[in-house]
Amino acid sequence: MTPRTLLCYGDSNTHGTKPLNLPGVLERFAPADRWPGVLAETLGSGWKIVEEGLPARTTVHDDPIEGRHKNGLAYLRPCLESQLPVDVVVLMLGTNDLKTRFSVTPADIAHSVDVLLETLVACRAGPGGATPHVLLMSPVPIDEVGFLGAIFTGGAAKSRLLAPLYERVAVKHGSAFLDAGEVATVSATDGIHYEADQHHKLGRAVAAIVRQRFGA
Repeated sequence: MTPRTLLCYGDSNTHGTKPLNLPGVLERFAPADRWPGVLAETLGSGWKIVEEGLPARTTVHDDPIEGRHKNGLAYLRPCLESQLPVDVVVLMLGTNDLKTRFSVTPADIAHSVDVLLETLVACRAGPGGATPHVLLMSPVPIDEVGFLGAIFTGGAAKSRLLAPLYERVAVKHGSAFLDAGEVATVSATDGIHYEADQHHKLGRAVAAIVRQRFGA
């Protein structure tokens, strides 16, 4: 039986970036300690997990400092079409929109996620030209600590308002929803990324929803 394809589309916390101590020094957890890897191990051979996490990826914004390629909307359709047919998309973006440079509100971020899901629907990248199933995750709330705190000034309060807004977007599209903040916490080191044990918690939680909503 051909494995079903599940695409994990996100930012550094999908990439598995370790909590940062120094600017510009990115390290990544091994596959077994990244939540998509935990998801793959938990779901088993019936699923092919595609990890598509890009550090600093936004929802719909070109980053004036880190580059236009950080725009999650710009790459979503090419990514889907390169992997089709895609049975399930697990989408978690929005943390990088909290950077002070973007000056957006929580409602703006949720609207941007809505645009992503509208684009996903239009792609029809599922089996037989259907729309893939979607699990939308609101990101774990952040803390303004370490050297990243200055980049995310004001973002911590905004991040704690996202979950109900994301849930409304999920309901609109008939998507599954997970508030990642109810499962995991950010590291005290940089206030943005997760320690390995939190990746394990999140991977298992995602697997449980995938099994419940989309079959084993």
